[in-house]
Amino acid sequence: MPAYRLCALFVLLVGLSTSLVSAAETSPAAAQAITPTETISLLGDGDLSKHFYTWLTDGGYEDPRGVFTLGKDGILKISGDGFGGLITRQEYADYYLVLEYRWGTETLLTRKGKARDGGLLLHCQGPDGGFGGSATKPGPWMTSIECQIIEGGVGDILVLAGKDAAGQPMKAEATCTIVRDRDGEAVWSPKGEATTFQRGRINWSGRDPDWQDVVDFRGADDVESPGQEWTKLECFCVGDKLVYRVNGVIVNRASDVFPQQGKILLQTEGAEMYVRKAEIGPLPKEIP
Repeated sequence: MPAYRLCALFVLLVGLSTSLVSAAETSPAAAQAITPTETISLLGDGDLSKHFYTWLTDGGYEDPRGVFTLGKDGILKISGDGFGGLITRQEYADYYLVLEYRWGTETLLTRKGKARDGGLLLHCQGPDGGFGGSATKPGPWMTSIECQIIEGGVGDILVLAGKDAAGQPMKAEATCTIVRDRDGEAVWSPKGEATTFQRGRINWSGRDPDWQDVVDFRGADDVESPGQEWTKLECFCVGDKLVYRVNGVIVNRASDVFPQQGKILLQTEGAEMYVRKAEIGPLPKEIP
């Protein structure tokens, strides 16, 4: 083979090799989950875009109405005027997450007059909007395991199995020890029967069986702070296990969780909410 052809072939192969390496480095499938070695404030230094991007069903990656705004005092305001969330740019695994929040007074859109609603989606995988939509319209969420934040139901586990970019079902799963309440709903109990869920909700241990989807609902055994007081929510993500704690009380547990890593999504779901702390850090030596 002539020398000039050998040279051209060499350049072509080098270029192809470089492009393949570049694609592997930037592909979502090649992303490595971060296990924190120090505490990270997800609210950043006055700049939400440092750790988050926005997804809204009616705006995609744009937030023209300012659903999410970070005040000069460092407190995040979620107006509730939309459905979607703040989604971390990075994936995380084996971490301790602390969220300190309080409700505002407003309820909006299809949640007007209903229980104030939000949530933390953990181990998010797949496309933005891959859960809760249709074949023609993306949804507000992602395939994930949710830590529910709703009046009367803070700490419920929701298994959200959505679809991938090609529209194919994705796996989500969690095993909890449960009892059944008078309505047949699953309620976490340390003495319950181990049951695997591939969808649906596992109520926190003290959820009122007479729960109603009305604003200001409060159950007899609720541990969330009342009214517009601050609540401390903790999530311990340990391998394939999850532990949720609200104001110092263990409210739910799961094992054999899948996925075991992913992005974190802080929801907007028609309720005004304020967040003064959103931190992710290394797991403590003792897991409750």
